[in-house]
Amino acid sequence: MMRWLLLAFLIVPAMEIGIFIWAGGIIGPWWVVTLILLTGILGISIAKVQGTETWKRAQLSMNQGIMPTNEIIDGICIFIGAVFLFTPGFITDTAGFLLVLPFTRRPFRNMLQGFIKSRLNKGTIIYRKW
Repeated sequence: MMRWLLLAFLIVPAMEIGIFIWAGGIIGPWWVVTLILLTGILGISIAKVQGTETWKRAQLSMNQGIMPTNEIIDGICIFIGAVFLFTPGFITDTAGFLLVLPFTRRPFRNMLQGFIKSRLNKGTIIYRKW
């Protein structure tokens, strides 16, 4: 797992720089900078709205005595997406938008829930109710 993470930390920035150079050659460097700033501002704004809505849904679930599992996982996805959107680059912005927008976040949420359930079943994660 750590090898893949280290590899991603090396490859993704190199790919981002390559895309910056390629896009700058086509549309110009100032347009690339403008696009980076606009996608960052737009993405963070969407993440804030989605985070607030998710928080309200979680509170509503808890007030009804229901564990807000979907909302917790949505919150994790939104947080990771916001970090990606805050990072300059087109690849990270694409990943960030996929995690922040509700209709594209659903498959990631389902994948993350499946991953957590498999870890719980294997005994890697231990859950104790107080």
